[in-house]
Amino acid sequence: MSNRLSELESKIGYKFNNIDYLKTAITHTSYANENKRDGLEHNERMEFLGDAVLELVSSEILFKKYPDLPEGKLTRLRASLVCEPTLAMDAKEIDLGSFLLLGKGEDATGGRYRDSVTSDALEAVIGAIYLDGGLENAKSFIEKYVMNDIENKQLFSDSKTHLQEMIAGDGTESELHYEIVGESGPDHNKSYIANVLINNKVMGTGEGKTKKAAEQKAAWEAIKSLDKRQ
Repeated sequence: MSNRLSELESKIGYKFNNIDYLKTAITHTSYANENKRDGLEHNERMEFLGDAVLELVSSEILFKKYPDLPEGKLTRLRASLVCEPTLAMDAKEIDLGSFLLLGKGEDATGGRYRDSVTSDALEAVIGAIYLDGGLENAKSFIEKYVMNDIENKQLFSDSKTHLQEMIAGDGTESELHYEIVGESGPDHNKSYIANVLINNKVMGTGEGKTKKAAEQKAAWEAIKSLDKRQ
């Protein structure tokens, strides 16, 4: 475990004074419940703290970066950068899912790469850094992994609208539609798979906890594919 924690420290670029904070940040409730004898604390409280730190830091960064944007647009932009799918994408940058401590059932059903799990863990890591090293260290992490590539992340959060605009502006009168092609999991924890088709050709596939989230990811894959062609 110590080697994995050290590896994660290297990935995130922060060395903990109290490594237990990081261990808590990567401990899912399912793992803590299966190992109650060890007295492990799960990451939900750390996530609560990290969420608050993230909101403060992201607000400050956007406030300074976009001095002419009104409150409403700043709020929408912040929401697009700290929403679950975007944070999950950020978590993937540091391969956070591979470091998580999960219960056997959660791991077997794909929890290690589930957006809700990895986005929560990312916020918990922010909380852990804040507790261990203060606001400036947490801010450095957020600037590096969350508040980077803002324009593309904004497009990702509204990818369905952006794809529609791309298709409408290409002058070919192409037809765009989405299909839910798969679903899995129990009713309380379903995952959906969506395809986006342009002129009946699959241009992107995405998976999400809701049909809308799956379609959003499919649209993002289509946008990337079309950008490469252009």
